[in-house]
Amino acid sequence: MDYRTRLKNLREDNDFTQAQIGELIKKSQQGYNHIETGRAELKIEDLAILCNFYKVSADYIIGLTDEKNPHPKK
Repeated sequence: MDYRTRLKNLREDNDFTQAQIGELIKKSQQGYNHIETGRAELKIEDLAILCNFYKVSADYIIGLTDEKNPHPKK
């Protein structure tokens, strides 16, 4: 699964709008929509914000694992 699908699923599963997540990473709704639809790339800084917000690993978002948090913080 690609990261765009993961981002959309995380957003929808947590009942957030594109505008709300866009605001979180300092983008407009349209700017965030472009990330989910492949017209823009996700910046690494934004990936870190989203990982912390959703409490999932970057590996999960980018599709390297299906475990949301395979490496718990110690």
